[in-house]
Amino acid sequence: MNRNAQKTLRRSRRRIGIRKRITGTHERPRLAIFKSLNHMYAQIINDLDGKTIVAASTTEEAVKLDKTGNKSAAAAVGKLLAQRAKDKGVSAVVFDRGGFRYHGRVKSLADAAREGGLKF
Repeated sequence: MNRNAQKTLRRSRRRIGIRKRITGTHERPRLAIFKSLNHMYAQIINDLDGKTIVAASTTEEAVKLDKTGNKSAAAAVGKLLAQRAKDKGVSAVVFDRGGFRYHGRVKSLADAAREGGLKF
């Protein structure tokens, strides 16, 4: 098994372990993130209803950046997501880092969402 396949397998195992413990409810929906090499995606999900409440990513026109795979882009996504969540009446969430380590772009998005008014 090559190195990238091993990394993907380890991340998926971490993700499954996290999802065993974290569930989004009506009071505290789940803030799930995904990062690819070039983009950052985040959504707030109510797992009981199986519905996405709000979402934001670097692929949207609302996030106008020339570089989309860095910490400043992740922070812009976090701020946009927090603003949309407040408009929908969501103030508290549980954070699902999706198996990614909590540093770099993941931490930047989380900090920006906290600054925007989300509690987790």
